Amino acid sequence: MQERPLSHIRVLDFGHYLAGPLVGMMLSDLGAEVIRIDPPGGPRWKAPVFDMISRGKRALTLDLKSEEGRLTALKLTARSDVVIDNFRPGVMARLGVGPSSLRRANPAIISLSLPGFASTDPELREIAAWEAVIAARTGQFTDMGLNRRLMGINPSFTPLGLASAYGAAFGAMSVLFALRAREQLGGDHIEVPLASALFEGLVYNSEQIEDYPDRYKSPRELELERRERLGLPNNLSYPELSEFLDPFYRTYMCADGRGFYVVACSIVTHPRRVLELLGLQELLKDLPDFDVYLDRGDWPSDWALRNYPVGTQDRGRISDAMKAAFLTRPSHEWETLFGAAKAPATTQRSTREWLKDPHALQSGLVLEVDDPRHGKMRQMGNICWLSCDGDAVNKRPGPLPDDMRPALPELLLEPPRTQQVSKVGGWLDGLRVLDLTNVIAGPTIGSTVARFGAEVTLVQPVSPSVDPWNAVVFGLQAQRGKRSILLNLRTAEGQSALWKLLSEADVVTMNGTDEQRLSLGLSEERLAEINPKLILVQLDAFGAPLRGPKSDHLGYDDLAQAATGVMTRFGGGPDTPEEHAHFGTIDVLAGFCGCAALGAALERLRVTGCGGIARASLASAGELIQAQFMYDFNGRAPFDEPSGRHVRGWGTFYRCYQAADGWMFFAAPTLQQSSLNHVPEFHDLFNAQETDLEETLTTRFLQQPIRYWAERFSGTAAAVVPLSSLHATRKAALKKESEGEADIRSGTFSAIRHDAHPMGRWVDLVAPNAVRPEQAQVVVPGPAPKYGAHTRDILSELGYEAREIDAMIAKGSAAEQWSEKYLPE
Repeated sequence: MQERPLSHIRVLDFGHYLAGPLVGMMLSDLGAEVIRIDPPGGPRWKAPVFDMISRGKRALTLDLKSEEGRLTALKLTARSDVVIDNFRPGVMARLGVGPSSLRRANPAIISLSLPGFASTDPELREIAAWEAVIAARTGQFTDMGLNRRLMGINPSFTPLGLASAYGAAFGAMSVLFALRAREQLGGDHIEVPLASALFEGLVYNSEQIEDYPDRYKSPRELELERRERLGLPNNLSYPELSEFLDPFYRTYMCADGRGFYVVACSIVTHPRRVLELLGLQELLKDLPDFDVYLDRGDWPSDWALRNYPVGTQDRGRISDAMKAAFLTRPSHEWETLFGAAKAPATTQRSTREWLKDPHALQSGLVLEVDDPRHGKMRQMGNICWLSCDGDAVNKRPGPLPDDMRPALPELLLEPPRTQQVSKVGGWLDGLRVLDLTNVIAGPTIGSTVARFGAEVTLVQPVSPSVDPWNAVVFGLQAQRGKRSILLNLRTAEGQSALWKLLSEADVVTMNGTDEQRLSLGLSEERLAEINPKLILVQLDAFGAPLRGPKSDHLGYDDLAQAATGVMTRFGGGPDTPEEHAHFGTIDVLAGFCGCAALGAALERLRVTGCGGIARASLASAGELIQAQFMYDFNGRAPFDEPSGRHVRGWGTFYRCYQAADGWMFFAAPTLQQSSLNHVPEFHDLFNAQETDLEETLTTRFLQQPIRYWAERFSGTAAAVVPLSSLHATRKAALKKESEGEADIRSGTFSAIRHDAHPMGRWVDLVAPNAVRPEQAQVVVPGPAPKYGAHTRDILSELGYEAREIDAMIAKGSAAEQWSEKYLPE
């Protein structure tokens, strides 16, 4: 029987609630032996979702407050590879199993802590960091998306566990990267503050560019500016918003009354494919189409078909024609037709519908597990996987109920791990990565591994297939820390240069379907011929361990949201779906999941000497951000989590309230009414009916400022934090690059102003500080170079002479730029 990728790894999972157990689940799904450590009385979170994320794990009950329990935990550590916790900073140390104690027991241990806020943050580290508390303090609920701003809805609550999802992906990748380097660098302790992970995951929502050109602003952004300039209120209704949506980036109703979401903007060929598929070829005859990498002053029209957004003079008539066309067929027919035509679109579904979707079930994106409590249980599948792992879809259920668990004496019989010697360096020092990706998800892999020492070379086409908004504006973040070469892979010279680059690479990344991968000649057999140790990391929209009806359908972040249920939840139902209000909600997460897949492949390579294909997908990431809802079984409670435009939280004791000086979040999900006893102003409410409490608390919270209420509840399991905004969080943590390297570990949040950027404008970006190892080095990647900036240097390193390079550029097999300016204006 073939060993699974991580079958040689043992993990102790002390995690509770979501983030820590999700890391344990991801490692277990890759074959690791994961032992869940429960406190006396069993897990703190007694819910079906906890049973799901405990799949494949064994369980052991330990009282860490007793000497016997502490010593058992340390004995287990001596025979393990990884320890995971997600307590507040300092809790594990107080229990006698902190990082220093673990390292004394096993110098080779990789320990991972996932606190809500950084241990180096004196203001925030002691706050009871419930998921929504992290979201509120970071800025997730404020000004949440252009739709909500135009409708005048602020704050906007969402139940999605973004912080835990981003934190889990960072946690899994960092553990696996640390294992890869353990022989050189020794054991390590890693901290991944969930708020830092969330801030990094939402980087595109706080990015700010000096003198940002109007040509990149959407109709909704321009309408917001117009209303502010004229002093008009933001009070649009949901139907009125449709006038400001791009026709190639919106939901249409079909003949069966179901929404169908199209995202076909910015890629050169996609709008044409959509109109031709809908039978609207006549429209194409007079729609402008030209090189959008020219400055806008040189455009022959005010928009081009290959550029987002559609101009005002054509937006209405294109939308109207598309509305009428979609009403001629049911959504499932359009989905089949669009998939076959390589036109990116999908039917809008709820989470429950996704859990029984034929593609999800056939491909392994959704699995059926025989759970000891719930019987046949449909669950989300692997978040990432290796193509060689035939057991990726064979899931063992979680631990048995307490009274059915066997003893685990064999855990104490293995010899302890050998001691490791620490050295200085990054986990991925010397790793050569060839990046063939574009837009956000794929490039996120390269920009992430660069911080750990990888050398990343970005290959893009001579003639860009993506408009400057997606390629250049998003690339300010996604292409940091890379070198850039432009090659025409349709020419023999371009292909030859690519294969030379591949022969020298350790890792190659691409975002595309299996069909697209094979069209580039990147079959597993061909890759193995070049280098049997070569790892290819592949991201796509609907990929999974197995093939399904939609495996070769194209897609983007928003389409994964629509397909897996995010949009109907956020919008409040199938008639009012809305894109989740943050750019890259799933895109960035999928890139982090791709890094975790790479980590598993590197660990397998270390043990077996074999490379192969490591994968993740937008759909699997879409499941991860919905992890607490992504299961179903007979008798399951209703899918009735908070949804829609006007929700403020989960209920009286976990929601947004307005204080005298602004909005805040109040969280007491475990204490509930007993939390009121801690505050004199609320003593009279201890025995009040809960139906009356929300209105009463709403009135009383208005009487004092946020800081007053935060102090009143400090030191308890309840928390009060202000609803910050992502821009305010960035601004408060901003350091200029010209002032020297910023200390990215000194607090929870960190941002950098690249004030000597090759673009000629400054740009503010989130700093890469979510992963904080004690021993290994992390570097802050420099600004993204202009596309093609290193073409000559890279070709020269491959052995091309100057005259050969000149000839390739003259012939169009290579190029040094897409436009005269870094960012066309």
